Amino acid sequence: MSAEQVSGLCEQLVKAVTVIMDPASTQRYRLEALKFCEEFKEKCPICVPCGLKLAEKTQTAIVRHFGLQILEHVVKYRWNNMPRLEKVYLKNNVMGLISSGTQSILEEESHIKDVLSRIVVEMIKREWPQHWPDMLKELDTLSKQGETQTELVMFILLRLAEDVVTFQTLPTQRRRDIQQTLTQNMEKIFSFLLTALQQNVNKYRLMVGAPQEQEVLTTPQKTDLAQEPKAQANCRVGIAALNTLAGYIDWVALSHITADNCKLLEMLCLLLNEPELQVGAAECLLIAVSRKGKLEDRKPLMVLFGDVAMHCILSAAQTADGEGLVEKHYVFLKRLCQVLCALGSQLCALLGSDCNVETPANFGKYLESFLAFTTHPSQFLRSSTQITWGALFRHEVLSRDPLLLAVVPKYLRASMTNLVKVGFPSKADSPSCEYSRFDFDSDEDFNAFFNSFRAQQGEVMRMACRLDPLTGFQMAGEWLKYQLTAPVDTGPTNSKTGEGLCSIFSPSFVQWDAMTFFSESVISQMFRTMDKDEIPVNDGIDLLQLVLNFETKDPLILSCVLTNVSALFPFVTYRPEYLPQVLSKLFASVTFEVVEESKAPRTRAVKNVRRHACSSIIKMCRDYPQLVLPNFEMLYNHVKQLLSNELLLTQMEKCALMEALVLISNQFKDYERQKAFLEELMAPVAGLWLSPEMQRVLSDPEAFISYVGADNKISDPVLEDPSGLNRSRISFCVYTILGVVKRARWPAATEEAKAGGFFLGYLPSGTPMYRNPCTEQVLKLFDNLLALIRTHNNLYMPEMVARLGDTFAKALDMLEVEKNAILGLPQPLLELYDSPVYKTVLERMQGFFCTLYDNCFHILGNAGPSMQQDFYTVEGLASQLLSSAFNNLNNIPDYRLRPMLRVFVKPLVLSCPAEYYETLVCPMLGPLFTYLHMRLSQKWQVINQRSMLCEDDAADDNPESQEMLEEQLVRLLTREVMDLATVCCVSKKGVEQNTTAAVDGDDDEAMATEVTPPANAELTELGKCLMKQEDVCTAVLITAYTSLSWKDTLSCQRTTTQLCWPLLKQVLPGNLLPDAVSWFFTSVLKGLQVHGQHDGCMAALVHLAFQIYEALRPRYGELKAVMEQIPDIQLDSLEQFDSKLLNPTLQKVADKRRKDHFKRLISGCIGKPIGEQFRKEVHIRNLPSLFKKVKPSLETDVLENEDGEGFNVLFEP
Repeated sequence: MSAEQVSGLCEQLVKAVTVIMDPASTQRYRLEALKFCEEFKEKCPICVPCGLKLAEKTQTAIVRHFGLQILEHVVKYRWNNMPRLEKVYLKNNVMGLISSGTQSILEEESHIKDVLSRIVVEMIKREWPQHWPDMLKELDTLSKQGETQTELVMFILLRLAEDVVTFQTLPTQRRRDIQQTLTQNMEKIFSFLLTALQQNVNKYRLMVGAPQEQEVLTTPQKTDLAQEPKAQANCRVGIAALNTLAGYIDWVALSHITADNCKLLEMLCLLLNEPELQVGAAECLLIAVSRKGKLEDRKPLMVLFGDVAMHCILSAAQTADGEGLVEKHYVFLKRLCQVLCALGSQLCALLGSDCNVETPANFGKYLESFLAFTTHPSQFLRSSTQITWGALFRHEVLSRDPLLLAVVPKYLRASMTNLVKVGFPSKADSPSCEYSRFDFDSDEDFNAFFNSFRAQQGEVMRMACRLDPLTGFQMAGEWLKYQLTAPVDTGPTNSKTGEGLCSIFSPSFVQWDAMTFFSESVISQMFRTMDKDEIPVNDGIDLLQLVLNFETKDPLILSCVLTNVSALFPFVTYRPEYLPQVLSKLFASVTFEVVEESKAPRTRAVKNVRRHACSSIIKMCRDYPQLVLPNFEMLYNHVKQLLSNELLLTQMEKCALMEALVLISNQFKDYERQKAFLEELMAPVAGLWLSPEMQRVLSDPEAFISYVGADNKISDPVLEDPSGLNRSRISFCVYTILGVVKRARWPAATEEAKAGGFFLGYLPSGTPMYRNPCTEQVLKLFDNLLALIRTHNNLYMPEMVARLGDTFAKALDMLEVEKNAILGLPQPLLELYDSPVYKTVLERMQGFFCTLYDNCFHILGNAGPSMQQDFYTVEGLASQLLSSAFNNLNNIPDYRLRPMLRVFVKPLVLSCPAEYYETLVCPMLGPLFTYLHMRLSQKWQVINQRSMLCEDDAADDNPESQEMLEEQLVRLLTREVMDLATVCCVSKKGVEQNTTAAVDGDDDEAMATEVTPPANAELTELGKCLMKQEDVCTAVLITAYTSLSWKDTLSCQRTTTQLCWPLLKQVLPGNLLPDAVSWFFTSVLKGLQVHGQHDGCMAALVHLAFQIYEALRPRYGELKAVMEQIPDIQLDSLEQFDSKLLNPTLQKVADKRRKDHFKRLISGCIGKPIGEQFRKEVHIRNLPSLFKKVKPSLETDVLENEDGEGFNVLFEP
């Protein structure tokens, strides 16, 4: 083609590119121009000359970039069909562009450099080494021309390593050819990179007046202005060399990194003090020090503990920190911190192994510098050091090292500061705030980070206290005493709870909160670590007395005080005479109010204190029942007194105290005495619950709505609540029944149980049978409980919802808190503590219905483990439960059905002995699974139709839109149902091993073999029992296999790995209909279509499809017909697979090979991520094999060969 044609076309292209990039172009023009350019790239036969003309230096950067893009497109998509001479012509011209076709290193645009290096790498991927053996020589020659060319060569080498090793974006055989050749030439490549780095850094230093000869880096440099660009060019090459090294250090043999007495590491350390190059050097150093591999090979890395390296690292850190907060220096500090962490990990791995590594002489210096990072104002840097501290404190050699032991008190002292929650990005009350603005987008972000950082610190502090328990305890004591005497500083944010009280941001509370966490961590560890005789009992009791005598009206501080009482409580086991004081402190807090007799609703902070006191009492009675037992009467009288006033405590608080009493009564170890006590305790509940009025209310939805006041219209929704007392009576009864069922038990030791009259004999299976002292009381109340559950379910009938009053039209809706939790929206921080718990009477009503519903099902879930055979043999229990708990399920919303399955059905099924499967579990689960399958199928159908229509886009803009919430609820319900099916049917041992296997892998090839479910995933006895019943069997199987194509990845993965195969295996011996077999197989393939884009799911589903095909293809030819319908299936390959499968005389190929073959067959139905669905395929052809002889080291590589093509070449004579 003539030069004129090329020029003419290029003019048009320049115009088109200008239109595309011009912000003023109309959309129509821009689209037309875009279409013209794309069609040119796809179809024009003279792309190469046009591309080269457009890439000339004289054009604008945008046009040049487009010209180079054309050349890249040609190499990627047309290379295989280009004549050899044209390839050579293109290659020579591209190398010419590198040599002389770009602007100088400082002027050239980075996107031009990038695309130019990409073109070369695309050619290398197709031709090197077989057809372009001199490639490295050519690059070396180019680099000798100057800095501009050297930088481009660096870009090429880096891009090549990324494509071949990091991202592996080319076929296996090509990848292996290139990686192999790179490895063979690595010495040359490293020497080239190091030489380039050294030469350019030396020139740069000379020109800027080498920093090592100056006192301070910031003094004005005596650089000749003419030299400035030259110095910058050298610096640029240095940066490029470091970036390229970073791409290789990660995977080359460690010997290259440590060659020549660790010359590379030494250079990197020296560069840490070179401001322009320090970040790149730290990055390389970090990658080198983080290397895994044989311990012997990693030994030379210990050179970094030497004097020179340590000095470089520390002086660089001090200089960077001294510059104040500048983003560049801060990023560098983070890298240095990571380097020190990685060094610590290497030391922990090498020391104490067989490598003869000694504790380094500079270990003390290392610890000091590491401690400096732990005390840095940046919360992020502090948190980065924690894992390494933990490893050091745990290490069997280092943990005995005097230097480390000397650091423990300093670490604990630092933790005292680090536990204080300051540094919110929106505030300015601490030096940390400034750093947080770099690291966190919002206060919520920071809060989430800090909470996990604090938990991590707790772990590490406990490890430190194992080494030195007394020091930690003394510090905790000092800090506690200080806080008890310090004046309260509420700070600028005033709490809504009351004047002069702390909010969660007040300086006093922040200190109290940190001190409490510290003392809790170190005291608990001291009791675990020290011998009984060594524990400083007197000091502990002194502290306890100080805490007990401390009075405060601030709810947040009081909450901390209560935690300290609990932390110091183990000392009371040595001095039981202090127990009454502890109890009276806790009881006083149970009735805590900021303002006595106030009518305003309690804030969350006040409610938390009261709840905290209750749970402290329960915890004490649970963990130290023998200690509390002598004070039982005092405790009982105290509780009776509190219960006598109906308005003093909330229902939850009353029941918590009753639970504490029940826990202590278990220590009577006497059936009759416990039974009599429980009868007395529950008498008020029984009187109320069994009264004729209550029976009427509990069994009639209309009467119930009226009794709880949900049919009223209320004018003042905050203060007015006429039916509050009625609701609280129902709550009180339900809470009490739950507390007793949960806590009343027989003695754990069989001998004690026999002596106390609890033991009834053995079940046929040999399980001992006990009677629970609460059974008689609870079963008396059982009918009305089922009536309440039935009534509650019926409230969701449309005619009942219509009866709710105007104020309460949404009384059965979810609470906002629940919605936010499901949608993953964070709560505003301050509001949590300062707002009233329920702001309006509607919210109180919602809270009542929600808690009541949950608690009723908690009772049913706990009834089995608690009352055992006495519960399972209740007459007609299955039909009673079906007519109450499973009544009106069609109208029950998803957010109510979920907790029912989780807290009632699942525990009931798990605790039920095999003797009652036939009478109780099967009759209940049969109808339930049938119903759940129908319900979920309908819900998913709606969701799928919605996503296919997608007309109404407005809903998607609002993250809280009802649709999103409903969809998320369907997902959660699906998981709950599949979890229930798994728990019922599959034995635990198979499930546990596999829960994590599927989540962690990245490489799908590796995943394919690792996600296989364990062979021993067998059905449980209950599973077998359920599968014998045709309706249950059908419902469970169909639900499991249909769920594979519902759009919930987590549910699909769990069901595939845990449930599908064991269920199908169970029905294989029977006569399955051909249609059913085809349906199971098709369901798995449909699942692959939906979830194939997720590696974990894809691997599990491929494995399942493979299992089904291998097991059933010999009996059912229909499966082959299903396979034939897969898009793009290679029928000859299928025939080959089938003949091997059906011919038992042939020797079986290895499992992985068979599975890989199968995966290739079904690849047409494996879904791709949306980003790849419309991507144009790049085809890179394999070149003649490099390996003539099979080297032993290559065996593993050979086996990995995907296409099986390398084999015939490898094994040629």
